[in-house]
Amino acid sequence: MRNWLIGLAVAVACLVASWALLVLLARRLPPGVVRDLAAFIPDCVTTVRRLRKDPRVPRRARVAIVIAALWLASPIDLIPEFLPVIGPLDDIVVVALALRYAGRQVPREVLLAAWPGEPWLIERLLGPPRPGVAPTA
Repeated sequence: MRNWLIGLAVAVACLVASWALLVLLARRLPPGVVRDLAAFIPDCVTTVRRLRKDPRVPRRARVAIVIAALWLASPIDLIPEFLPVIGPLDDIVVVALALRYAGRQVPREVLLAAWPGEPWLIERLLGPPRPGVAPTA
């Protein structure tokens, strides 16, 4: 039992260290694409938290957002978190897909208001606005 707890503590420490590395990279890198990508997951966490509380977000989009948040919080990943730079890659893909899905369900203005990062990054993720298509409830 003790070895299991030590292993769990090491895994949690590796997870926290990889997140700390991302935050450090996001703050230390010069402005540009690499810095924006390093800040992507923290921005996504903030966006998920804001959208989860917004009453204008439909239930289906809220479920997708919660699943993305659970994926981020889960210690089980396709790519281990302790691998620098590529560790969070599966998290980025899952969150990007969930936000893209939510972007089709949520009014674009709500999603853009919830995004704390560079607006061009979320615009790129969502793609061009679809004229004449109203989000489904």
